[in-house]
Amino acid sequence: MSLRSHHYLFQPGAAEAPPLLLLHGTGGTERDLLPLAQRLSPHSAILSPRGNVPEHGANRFFARLAEGVFDSDEVTRRTHELADFISAASAEHHIDPARLIAVGFSNGANVAATLLQLRPEVLGGAILLRPMVVLNQSATPGSLAGKRVLISSGAQDPIVPATHPEELAQLLRAGGATVKVQTHPASHGLVAGDLQAAHAWLAD
Repeated sequence: MSLRSHHYLFQPGAAEAPPLLLLHGTGGTERDLLPLAQRLSPHSAILSPRGNVPEHGANRFFARLAEGVFDSDEVTRRTHELADFISAASAEHHIDPARLIAVGFSNGANVAATLLQLRPEVLGGAILLRPMVVLNQSATPGSLAGKRVLISSGAQDPIVPATHPEELAQLLRAGGATVKVQTHPASHGLVAGDLQAAHAWLAD
């Protein structure tokens, strides 16, 4: 698949640091999560695509029918498109998919989760910041064995239903992933606790 299918940013990093796949939220760009990545793992290589699905001018990784309402066919198609891009970019930039950690926020966290559900071979693990259940299907048994996932949610999040973080965790655990769920006294926006949890998870 051509890398021209996505606008993206790549920054090389140190061999000992895990490479990071940055997946922005609605309306973001490939540069949105760079400051977060710098604080989490300053020596990591960075692969950061821009969502290529417009919603009233805002970049997303897949379309939605309404707030919190999704077309599973659309989500599946866009997830495979992104996975194909990640595979091509990983080969181009000599990234080991088994070490690639997705760091996704909101829509980016959602597509990172669907990557784990549908195309687990392109990722080694994920930090999911404010995800919800988009595809209500379990990961294939054994497909996520050895992979670690952090779900970081906000207790007062008006967008993500309160049950979704643990429901998503169970869908990923069905595939063999080790999933940690942390809830912070926060809304949909990120707080210091998210950064602290993600930093500790990466260092673990």
